[in-house]
Amino acid sequence: MSERPDSVLGLGEVRAYLGARLSSGLASSALATVVGFQVYVLTGSPLALGLLGLVEAIPAISLSLFGGHLADRRDRRSIVLVTTASLVACGLALAAIAAETGDPTVELVAILAVIFVTGISSGFSRPALSAFEAQVIPLEYAATGASWSSSVSQVGAIAGPALGGIAAAVFGVADTYLFIAILFAVEVGCIALIARKPMPEPVVEDIKESLTVGVRYVLSREELVGSMALDLFAVLFGGAVALLPIFATDILHVGPAGLGVMRTAPSVGALLVMLVATRRPPLRRAGGTLLACVTGFGISILVFAVSTNFLLSLAALFMSGVTDGISMVIRSVILRVMSPEEIRGRIAAVNWVFIGASNELGAFESGIAASILGVVPSVVAGSVVTLGVVAVVAAVAPDLRRLDLRRYVSGEIVPTMAGVEPVALASASTGESPLA
Repeated sequence: MSERPDSVLGLGEVRAYLGARLSSGLASSALATVVGFQVYVLTGSPLALGLLGLVEAIPAISLSLFGGHLADRRDRRSIVLVTTASLVACGLALAAIAAETGDPTVELVAILAVIFVTGISSGFSRPALSAFEAQVIPLEYAATGASWSSSVSQVGAIAGPALGGIAAAVFGVADTYLFIAILFAVEVGCIALIARKPMPEPVVEDIKESLTVGVRYVLSREELVGSMALDLFAVLFGGAVALLPIFATDILHVGPAGLGVMRTAPSVGALLVMLVATRRPPLRRAGGTLLACVTGFGISILVFAVSTNFLLSLAALFMSGVTDGISMVIRSVILRVMSPEEIRGRIAAVNWVFIGASNELGAFESGIAASILGVVPSVVAGSVVTLGVVAVVAAVAPDLRRLDLRRYVSGEIVPTMAGVEPVALASASTGESPLA
């Protein structure tokens, strides 16, 4: 057997997977930017932008559990290849729609139909991709692998909108969609470089049982449900991204340039700390660190809400990204090491339901709260609710609070379907993990 490389980047399949994540991040964020711009130009209606997000979210969230069921029964690599290929087709379809000028209403309906298809694709691809990542990145590299995966996705999220916007301005919307289709095709090529992986034996044959086994397993583990709940409520109540245009215009008076810098600040903070985590993964006292990071996120948003100084607001947003970046890495590792292989896809599906609900409903909640309470009071209230959620989770989930991930990453503790508690391997060392 060949010797393992010192770094996860020494594995060719991991490099191919990271290439897929980078191209996917660039393409997805560029697509969201360009299609939002096109829809607003067509309609001039903010409501149409909300409808755009809703049309994608409905199939993505509603199909996630079935997508997880499928990911535990069919070759995950094939699912990712097929769903990504469908995104190539969607990019080409959007290019064709943009090239044909006609009735704006007909054009809008056609765009929404294509976006609905991308939502269907997401419902199947997200659970499969999460489960496939665990097959590509060996367990001993789980923490650094999660850090690299999150980092390249974050790079895509930062660069994609700028790339899409500049391309649309220089080359036009139709040609930009063609470029986005090419990026999705690059993702297909990268995934194709990775060999097929063996599938675990199915745990539950009855489809009704299969669709709920992931939910029941997550609810039986404090570490999983607690970490997902922290993510859900922090984004749902503590997020301020949807209201940034109001802060930039009416409170900080920095205009569109300042808005662009403010939108970038959290992503830059998250990226920097994820890169650090590739060298120093936060495994020791991971549960306490996660709780501290979500607390820091809530405090950062609170400072941002009450600040009237642009530099202080920027620093607060940067710190919100730093704390969210650390918590994102920890949550990714928890999901990886605490999911039994045979139901990994279904557990990933539950996680995507939490993420999808928080992202889509968070912007909606921010708008409703701001219209009722006012902009600043609504963000203050959201940050206070976030801090309250951390206190509740810390009180009711002591297993999460005490969680140390080193023994899981070393393979000393393996999650199983026998009961709900992880089973320590008889051959495992009782000493402290060398990953400390």
